[in-house]
Amino acid sequence: MAEAAAHAQPSWVLLAYLIAGVCFILALRGLSSPESSQRGNRLGMIGMAIAVGTTLAVHQITSLPEIAIAIAIGAAIGLVTARRIQMTAMPQLVAAFHSLVGLAAVLVGAAAFLNPEAFGIAVRITPIASPSFISILPVSRIEMGLGVAIGAITFSGSVIAFLKLNGNMSGSPILLPGRHIINLGTLAAIVGLIAYFTQDQAPWVFFTVMALSFAIGFLLIIPIGGADMPVVVSMLNSYSGWAAAAMGFTLHNSAMIITGALVGSSGAILSYIMCRAMNRSFISVIAGGFGAVSGPSGGGEAIDRPYKRGSAEDAAFLMSQADQVIIVPGYGMAVAQAQHALREMGDLLKKEGVRVKYAIHPVAGRMPGHMNVLLAEANVPYDEVFELEDINSEFAQTDVAFVIGANDVTNPAAKTDKSSPIYGMPVLDVEKARTVLFIKRSMGGVGYAGVDNELFYRDNTMMLLADAKKMVEEIVKALG
Repeated sequence: MAEAAAHAQPSWVLLAYLIAGVCFILALRGLSSPESSQRGNRLGMIGMAIAVGTTLAVHQITSLPEIAIAIAIGAAIGLVTARRIQMTAMPQLVAAFHSLVGLAAVLVGAAAFLNPEAFGIAVRITPIASPSFISILPVSRIEMGLGVAIGAITFSGSVIAFLKLNGNMSGSPILLPGRHIINLGTLAAIVGLIAYFTQDQAPWVFFTVMALSFAIGFLLIIPIGGADMPVVVSMLNSYSGWAAAAMGFTLHNSAMIITGALVGSSGAILSYIMCRAMNRSFISVIAGGFGAVSGPSGGGEAIDRPYKRGSAEDAAFLMSQADQVIIVPGYGMAVAQAQHALREMGDLLKKEGVRVKYAIHPVAGRMPGHMNVLLAEANVPYDEVFELEDINSEFAQTDVAFVIGANDVTNPAAKTDKSSPIYGMPVLDVEKARTVLFIKRSMGGVGYAGVDNELFYRDNTMMLLADAKKMVEEIVKALG
């Protein structure tokens, strides 16, 4: 009873946290659509400001100026980073932010373990004829162990994801011998030690859980190939949420619990949806590339077959004569930063009376919504952007499908070749268009999944071999 009273909070605090939670829920709802995304971001910022302000108001702060300085430094770093970061590097930035959330959870858990009385999660026990000692509450040990474990996995896993996305580490799966046995053994050890931690709060138990969790985060992510990176980014987002929720229990902060649960559950749902969009097993991906094989995947190298090559003038003429053009952007557009030139091309086509639409695959790019963000940055109208399920049926009635740097998500082999590693993955039916214009830097490379695209060699496909931005700019000149 005394413990519950010690953590009782004034009603206005609970109300403020409730308002913050509602803001976070409305923020998630707003972020589900490009039209309402800005409003969603603002609501999220308002909710976070309420939560942080309330927490500072009700807790005894040893040095408020130090807290204010730390907040100012963090805000300055975030503001400068957000302004300077290129949109093509957004997946790396998201992975880096996830790592910081995980590290914060680990540090909070370590602080609570080293000084549990300050967090109100311990009692002082004085046995007869023995020196007194501090005992961490059993339920708090579970919360602390889970929070530190999930946070450490999030941190090390996000670091590996950042290195893969940034090109510092190979995007191909790195498959260790006996990795499944190692992973399962390490996870079993972590769970067993957390259970033992409820009986024995010895430092070696706590810090062994932390060390093993850092290791398993590394081991889970290195076997995952670049083609699965969108799912990994979403999955790590979920992990960061659950880590924050666990630390919310340790800190007796309902706002952290609500926010963490929202992030964790929404990230898990998004990861599941993306796995279905890629025909990947959700369990296989979160288990660390469980479905990966050590040999080369699929085709491995481009096929040496005849293909039809065109020029910017050819593409401009075909699109200007069309009734409808569907543009399919991919990671190649992001790398070349061709989104602004692409929007200019679309504007010129619309002046010619051509209907222009954009088709977005759920996993195009390197993180969820990557293409939507790039098109929004270029001020492409939201009502011209369609998801796969909303536009796939229109390709058969479309004159020109204009594919810019999207390989795997347009590969017909996903529907016909059972031996292909992408078989069963829903793809955009661009091959059904009357003419397919495909921008690719060269014929020598393959997609991120490591398979060649048979669409390149079909009679209705014209290959535009050049840097994506340069080719689109030449098409714009030809249209002008």
